[in-house]
Amino acid sequence: MIKFIESNSNKYFKLIKSLFSKKHRDEMSMFVVEGLRFVNEIPDDYDIEFYAFSETFYKKSDTENYKKRAEILVFKDELFKALSKTETPQGILAVCHKKSFCLKEVLNDNGFYIIADKVNDPGNLGTIIRTADAANVTAVFITKGSVSVYNDKVLRATMGSVFHIPVIEDVDIFEMIQFLKENNIKIYAAHLKGVKTPYELNLKDFSVAFLIGNEANGLDDEVSDCADEFIKIPILGKAESLNASVAASVLMYEVVRQRF
Repeated sequence: MIKFIESNSNKYFKLIKSLFSKKHRDEMSMFVVEGLRFVNEIPDDYDIEFYAFSETFYKKSDTENYKKRAEILVFKDELFKALSKTETPQGILAVCHKKSFCLKEVLNDNGFYIIADKVNDPGNLGTIIRTADAANVTAVFITKGSVSVYNDKVLRATMGSVFHIPVIEDVDIFEMIQFLKENNIKIYAAHLKGVKTPYELNLKDFSVAFLIGNEANGLDDEVSDCADEFIKIPILGKAESLNASVAASVLMYEVVRQRF
């Protein structure tokens, strides 16, 4: 079914607008995916509430495959532009239902996990998720106080990787650490107090998790003190620290080097 939307007072226009707020995304358990490539990457096991097209996109595109999956809404170009979060909208977005993951179902015998604690920069978090996908990370946990994984800037930075691996947000950091320890997962904190480098560790014979802290302040002491061990990435120049996503990437790819 296809509906044509001509007013910003329409309920669908208001719904999409509301989903740019974390509060409403959480209440409705839905989020917005924008852009042709990103929309086309939505896996079959994600439920799509509806597609929204600009009038120009609808007139120029073959929409048959979209019709088979969900309802289509066609917005006047100026209305679609008002909904878009990009400077040059492609004219296509989808409203998806979130996919939930149970903590126990993401555990495995030789798991490999990233815990992003209070990571606030959307580009950093999106890059961490994208790199985690590339490095075959088992799951990414995002703690309360971090930017939402369904923030439009985070989603764009993941380049679709948010669909490829389990990402669980709004976790309590201390409950998460306790859960991982109870399941025999060794936790390493990336920390300037670390003595060993990741290259000195055995990361291939058991499950591991890396704690990645806030861009400006790193990990809170009470969080880092819960780790089994501090590790330090060597800094040979004059820089004081690494960007959070870069540090996470270094750690993830040391696991890749050892395991694969």
